[in-house]
Amino acid sequence: MGAIIQSYGSMLLTALGKTLLLALLSLIFAMIIGMIFALMNVAKNRSCNFFGTFYVDAVRGVPLIVLAYFIYFGVPTAVKMMGIQDFRLTALQAGTIALAMNCGAYMAEIIRAGIGSVEKGQMEASRSLGLTYGKSMRLVVLPQAIRTMIPSIINQFIITLKDTSILSVIGFPELTNMGKTISGNTFKSFETWAIVGVMYMVVIITLSKVAKKIERRVNRGK
Repeated sequence: MGAIIQSYGSMLLTALGKTLLLALLSLIFAMIIGMIFALMNVAKNRSCNFFGTFYVDAVRGVPLIVLAYFIYFGVPTAVKMMGIQDFRLTALQAGTIALAMNCGAYMAEIIRAGIGSVEKGQMEASRSLGLTYGKSMRLVVLPQAIRTMIPSIINQFIITLKDTSILSVIGFPELTNMGKTISGNTFKSFETWAIVGVMYMVVIITLSKVAKKIERRVNRGK
């Protein structure tokens, strides 16, 4: 095990950095997607409700690995069929899109639940003061909802971080993919995957502790 760390330690750390980058980028875009479809779900418009619900149900109904294959292989093929020959997606781009879409569907439900946790009287009071629906949502409801959403968002980040391992199937050089490479080069599967597992464990436990600490602070502040 020590020989693997000595020979491949820097590669593993680089792969871990790429894993965290992919998870962070995906979470940022997922929050944007989630916010859009969450607001569509809570809007008083049936068409918005339909599209918001359809996106959440459709994306959550497709396995992430299928979504990754579709975006990495299927989308460029479809674009080439339309006459654009030079179009392609890198593994990072395809992975970010796939994870963001997948995480965005769950994030939409987190944000919708956060908005739902705010008393309806808050919206009614702000509307009675002359604020529009948009301003009431942005200035009154969302700031209160975000406090309750933060622990769930961190937990979703942890899930997304673990889901990055699936993207080894499209060749993105994240931690699991690097583990496969090292295991193949050294023929030491037990030691290699033990190291990879410990690296995931350290990061995920740290994030879990942060989520619990934030949750306790939020609960004390209510």
